Amino acid sequence: MLERLNQAMEHIESHLDEQVDVAELARSAMTSEYHLRRMFSALSGIPLSEYIRRRRLTVAGAEVLAGDRTLLDIATRYGYGSGEAFARAFRAMHGVGPGEARRTGAALHSQPRMSFRLVVEGSSSLRYRIQDKEEFRVVGRKARVPLVHEGANPAIADFIRGIGPETLERVEALSDQEPKGIVGVSDRIDPSRAEGTELDYYHGVVTRAEAPADMDALHVPAGTWAVFENSGPFPKALQYLWRDVFTQWFPSNPYRSRPAPEILRVRLSEDGQRADAELWIPVERTTA
Repeated sequence: MLERLNQAMEHIESHLDEQVDVAELARSAMTSEYHLRRMFSALSGIPLSEYIRRRRLTVAGAEVLAGDRTLLDIATRYGYGSGEAFARAFRAMHGVGPGEARRTGAALHSQPRMSFRLVVEGSSSLRYRIQDKEEFRVVGRKARVPLVHEGANPAIADFIRGIGPETLERVEALSDQEPKGIVGVSDRIDPSRAEGTELDYYHGVVTRAEAPADMDALHVPAGTWAVFENSGPFPKALQYLWRDVFTQWFPSNPYRSRPAPEILRVRLSEDGQRADAELWIPVERTTA
């Protein structure tokens, strides 16, 4: 998978002066567009579309300073419909407009080319299983919350605190299959996975039962999930689990992620210092 990602990076570099078709990019990496975006953001820390924009403006910045083309020619070459649109994007990245940069020779920001490699540390192993599930429901309470990459998500924490203990007991009583008990479910996640984009968060259970009238429900079609388990200090071990799934497991196994809800089951120790976690990632087997 890492070799295919690097082929996709080469494709981007050779098409910076064109409209990069992410669907074509995924085909060159022999994977789905969804999995390509998911893997790239997990490995690089930025959305694929943002990387392409930064690389394009990095190369355009070098041409602005070189002075061999007019600013309008450069804007047109890199896909901007007008000089004003190019100037806005240029200033957003470099902190200075293209005209001023050319006149003063200002220092510009640069987005380096990315490549991916697998670092084998051997310090930990992932416990996982592949689980096929028939269709089910997630029943509980739902909120639209921003995506937070590191640390606790304050919006989710506030939302959970607002659910009364009596409601949680009623919800938990509906649990009738794995993963058992109260879980956190993320759905309708923005494909870019950019910090601050929104997702649907359900605090509920996995069940076949009908949802009570005062609760939210999400129907989930049958599919396959990779289920990962770990135990350790909270929240560090949980953050490492997410990292290891996408930096170690996916590049080494014949699966790719697919669009479907992601499920997290966490059980904290009494002092809140340690946690047992079970992470369900929807997957499909690759054909190559």
